[in-house]
Amino acid sequence: MEPNNQDITLEEIREMDLVTYLSNIGYEPSRISNNDFWYLSPFRGEKVPSFKVNRKINRWYDYGMGKGGNLIDFAIIYQGCSIAEFIAGFRENGPIVARHQQAYPQELYQPENKLKIIENQSLRSDILMHYLQDRRISVSIADEYCREVKYAIGEKTYFGIGFPNNSGGFEIRTPYFKASSSPKDLTTRENQNQQIAVFEGFMDFLTFRTLHRDVDEKKMDFLVLNSVAFFERARPIMECHQNVSLYLDRDRTGMDVTRYALSLSNKYKDESNIYNNHKDLNDWAVNIGKIKVDTPGRRISK
Repeated sequence: MEPNNQDITLEEIREMDLVTYLSNIGYEPSRISNNDFWYLSPFRGEKVPSFKVNRKINRWYDYGMGKGGNLIDFAIIYQGCSIAEFIAGFRENGPIVARHQQAYPQELYQPENKLKIIENQSLRSDILMHYLQDRRISVSIADEYCREVKYAIGEKTYFGIGFPNNSGGFEIRTPYFKASSSPKDLTTRENQNQQIAVFEGFMDFLTFRTLHRDVDEKKMDFLVLNSVAFFERARPIMECHQNVSLYLDRDRTGMDVTRYALSLSNKYKDESNIYNNHKDLNDWAVNIGKIKVDTPGRRISK
């Protein structure tokens, strides 16, 4: 009998099979040694695998980050969400439904279960447009930077909002699902300006562009990390600018990275006080800012 996601407990999700979960979001092991499954880290680009899952104890460890844990620990870092958000998304029956490892036949670990982009086009789906409006993001702004992507996981196909990165991969969002297609990378919009605004995720970037439509992109550069783990990779880009405005999440990881950046140079500025007491800029806009968008490209005052 299939499990009822609405009734699943935190403990049951925590103990679900990490190898299968990683496979479902597009990551396959580079090598397997007994119970150790070695991966190129999902958190950064690398050529030598430094991310390990021990299948016997069902726990992961990233040697580059010096962090590890269970499936939920991984998901909240990888997806940039809170535990509550991850559980809520899982219970809404998103396309990734991991079961306990004993329920998985070996063939599910084959490469055909990777997330694959089938096609992309301009934003068309009413569901996705309503999702953007619920997130207080202008559809016309989103359409400028995003694509509607059709993707497959195994034999099933889905669609979502795809935000392209510099290496040809996509960050994918739907009302109930967060994922990435390979390769995972940064996203930059550069015009050789002296000022750059840095965001942890693309929903915050789209929120910023919705809030500040008068900002000429030719006069300000933008960088979306797509994972806070990419901060060091992005440093050479940031260091080329005189002013770096940081709009990172106000969770523990985001604030730690912000404090680290501020210790490097006075060119780094923490802009997260704008959304103090909120997880990120988009969370502030949804709950406080209340930017209302009725039709693409038109903002309504409260």
